[in-house]
Amino acid sequence: MGSIHAYSTTAGKRYLVRYRKPDHSQAAKRGFKTKRDAQVWLAEIETSRSRGTFVDPQASNITVSALGRSWLEGKRLGLKPSSFAPMEAAWRLRVEPTWGRWTIADIRYTDVKQWVGRLSKETGATVTIRTYGVLAGILDDAVRDERISRNPARAGDVGLPKKIRGRHGYLTHEQLLRLADAAGGHRTLILVLGYTGIRWGEATALKVHDLDFSKGRLHVSSNAVEVQGTIHLGTPKSHRGRVVPVPEFLMEELAQKTSGCRPNDLVFPGPDGDHMRRVRASTHSKSWFKTALKSAGLAPMTPHDLRHTAASLAVQSGAHVKTIQRMLGHSSAAMTLDVYSDLFDSDLDSISAALDSAVRAARTATAQPT
Repeated sequence: MGSIHAYSTTAGKRYLVRYRKPDHSQAAKRGFKTKRDAQVWLAEIETSRSRGTFVDPQASNITVSALGRSWLEGKRLGLKPSSFAPMEAAWRLRVEPTWGRWTIADIRYTDVKQWVGRLSKETGATVTIRTYGVLAGILDDAVRDERISRNPARAGDVGLPKKIRGRHGYLTHEQLLRLADAAGGHRTLILVLGYTGIRWGEATALKVHDLDFSKGRLHVSSNAVEVQGTIHLGTPKSHRGRVVPVPEFLMEELAQKTSGCRPNDLVFPGPDGDHMRRVRASTHSKSWFKTALKSAGLAPMTPHDLRHTAASLAVQSGAHVKTIQRMLGHSSAAMTLDVYSDLFDSDLDSISAALDSAVRAARTATAQPT
């Protein structure tokens, strides 16, 4: 059992609690203003010991800033640079400025909920959810390290906003070809993005030896992503390579474009011969892609939207959803259906038509005299 002792300070009488940890070592906590406060705290310690949920108060007297730095470094080692960068920004711009000086023992569920509410008003849903995830992740590690008994950020519904997925923009064959013609020297790149669905970084990382002209295939095994001005070369988003079908007319254009190139040469090099930089498509930027869109009379879009066009054109061609999943590099067909559910609206018409036909046939059979 623990014990409570009074002592004097310049601010008045205070109380010290002596208690034993589960390993039977002795510890103490001082500074209680009333004996009742000391008794309540000691009772909680004794209860947590008996339930096996004891957390050393000294272990929880650490700041979010101290834990956050090591947590973030761990994430850096396990994530691609493109995934780590927004997480680091969330920590630096929104988590540490608010929570850095807080000790983890002082954080309450209501504190987190109020913070999420403020974030929701200041930023979009994606940023709010990512930022909350950083704080919750740090506190998850604190629970695993037995610094706190439970994570206050996951104690209940904190009111995270819902992400609303907008409708994808799809180009027709005619519009895609018009955009490719308007892109000049980038014509073949536009066609590759629009007819294969590979990502920008996958296209800019393609090398001549990735082109299989005999089978009409692209071998996607690398990804060149620009993060904060630096190109990082790594594996595709799924960490797995894939083989993507290419229309014969486009394979012919690729053969012409790469004629005379060496196997390790980039298919779409930048002006300096290295990997192409990311195309800016914002309202205030200037780029060859934006100029091509304007020349082709098309609405604003990003190069990534051409991936959606590839999915749309594949569906229109009658491709099975499993084939489209493999082409796009999705982890499952369910993911493909979820992302592009609007492309399969015609399937709903097929179901209703088939049911209608079946019912009419049943009615006809029932109405015939026996």
